[in-house]
Amino acid sequence: MTHTDSRTLRRVLRREIAGTIGLLTDEHDFRVMRRYRSFTFHDHAAYLKHVEGLLRTRAMEGSHTTVALFDPEEYAEFCTQKGLDPDNPSSRTRFTARLAITGPTLPYEGQPLSDLLPALVDEAVRQATWEYATTLLARLGACASCGEDLGRAAFARASDLLVRILDTAPAGNRHLVCSVTGPPETLLAALHVADTGGAVKLDETEALEFTTVLALGLATESPGGLVIRASSPGDPDRVYGWRLRAYGLEPLTAGEVFDAYCTDVDSGDLISPESNVDYCEPPDLGEVKPAQGHHH
Repeated sequence: MTHTDSRTLRRVLRREIAGTIGLLTDEHDFRVMRRYRSFTFHDHAAYLKHVEGLLRTRAMEGSHTTVALFDPEEYAEFCTQKGLDPDNPSSRTRFTARLAITGPTLPYEGQPLSDLLPALVDEAVRQATWEYATTLLARLGACASCGEDLGRAAFARASDLLVRILDTAPAGNRHLVCSVTGPPETLLAALHVADTGGAVKLDETEALEFTTVLALGLATESPGGLVIRASSPGDPDRVYGWRLRAYGLEPLTAGEVFDAYCTDVDSGDLISPESNVDYCEPPDLGEVKPAQGHHH
């Protein structure tokens, strides 16, 4: 009886332990890991099938599992820094434990792995974009004339603009996208804002990433734009936006918004506009005067 009680208590305790699984999302990363003899999987599809089975089993047992993106190159660097043997399962476990704190992760909530994989990759791209933009803002340093931190000033400016955009947006759910063009690639950030009958809800992490990318575009005067789509039941969606200027936003005309949404990016050919969508000019953001950038 005591032995049975002990096993029952251990099962209860297992449900109290949160776990993290480092996932190799693509075939290339999987092939890289196969160079380690202790990594015994030979087929990526079979590997994913076993991972999904494990996730389902843990969920059925009542255990919470977080899925992290496992990068073989980062893993090799981690092992070198820590003096670990990369061809050892315990080293992979230690690396995965660090990913649970520092890396892109998503909770497993019973969704198919086919849905979880792209979402995890998107999360990794979001995090990398924010880290890159933050690094570039920090490198701007201080203003030579007044000593003000240029990155912080740009972030404060971007925060103010975001508040004005949301305050002047029509009621309903809003989806914002900010793009900043520059070497080596275009940075994209998205923000989803839900309007539940007067209470506006947004993800604070998304808002931070969005504001950081917008701040970078303003501070570096890089080509870019910001568009918003407002959706309310029973009304046409409203789409409008701005182009980025030095520490400010310049409204796009309704025609420019229409052209942007109804032109194929790759071919340049016209595409049919969406039904029940109004392409329009943005509302007045209510600024006293346009910002002129950080000039003296």
